[in-house]
Amino acid sequence: MAVRQHFDSAQRRPRYSKEEFAQRGTEIYETQVRSQVEEGNHGKIVAIDIETGAFEVADNIVSATERLFERNADAQPWVVRIGHRAVFRFGSQSLRKPV
Repeated sequence: MAVRQHFDSAQRRPRYSKEEFAQRGTEIYETQVRSQVEEGNHGKIVAIDIETGAFEVADNIVSATERLFERNADAQPWVVRIGHRAVFRFGSQSLRKPV
């Protein structure tokens, strides 16, 4: 018999507007996190808690955010693909940042 984890979605609700999430996440990434993760992690995902600045790097969004939630169950994660302007891409143009 499979055991299912109980997930209380009421615990993990955004406490900020989309605009404030983006502003805080971008600022923390650019000023505190980017220099620590950019080398050797191009294309990986970094999940950043916009309240504490804690972060986790992983190959995908689920792994990065799960690790962040393991450290702080109340985290407010902002997700960035290292070396890119966006996490996902639609269409044929590259979103890789020019070097």
